[in-house]
Amino acid sequence: MADANKPKLRKVEKYKTPYKINKFPQEFGMKLGKEIIYLLTTKGNPVLEGSEWEEIFANCIGASWKPSNIGLDDVVMHQCAWGAKTVKGTNPKSQKMVRLISGRNSPSYSFGQNNISEVDPNKIGAMVLSIWNERVEELSKNYKELRTVVLIKSNDLTKVVVFEINTVIFPADEYTWIWNKNNNLEGRCKRDDSHKFTWQPHGSQFTIIETVPPKSLYLEIDHKINAIDKSKILESIGYEDNWLKISTNDD
Repeated sequence: MADANKPKLRKVEKYKTPYKINKFPQEFGMKLGKEIIYLLTTKGNPVLEGSEWEEIFANCIGASWKPSNIGLDDVVMHQCAWGAKTVKGTNPKSQKMVRLISGRNSPSYSFGQNNISEVDPNKIGAMVLSIWNERVEELSKNYKELRTVVLIKSNDLTKVVVFEINTVIFPADEYTWIWNKNNNLEGRCKRDDSHKFTWQPHGSQFTIIETVPPKSLYLEIDHKINAIDKSKILESIGYEDNWLKISTNDD
């Protein structure tokens, strides 16, 4: 017999993560490798960054690519969102740390704080960090899970490492801030004095330093890739000059 004092509730569906963080789907590496080979073949130069990396990553995991002004939810799958970053590395496989450019955080715009150099660096650092934290907090209202996916790439794009980390809020009381010799603001962990953040007053660029997780995905292209000549690509699709109509814009 049902308890008359116990309310009847609708069944709440539990959130199911797309896959364990940094444990990519089985075919991910093969799909990514094909995308890079296609890029090298058709583009002719080893450049993969920004929105192109976001779109490729989304395609490789079967997610939606939704470019965002914030840069923390460019890729979306159900209730999980990713920000996508690229970093150059001479030897991606052995790289232990990365510096991730993570937006422009302006105390002047957000707090009306001017004369930055004359203010206690810990006060400015707290402002800079609170702008990041506010972005993460706002997105957390829309998604159950936030991640950052990072591509470390060699100059010729034949060697890459891919890893994921959780996109998190950083408690301000765990860090101290100092001006370095380049007149940039450094945020350091109070726990071990390790360098965690850099903020540049000219341009307001905010950088987060992250450790590369162990057993991240490593991909190497073990084959010489030759770019296809543009004329051959046009020929293969049957291009003719009459496909184009050219005039001045006032005709």
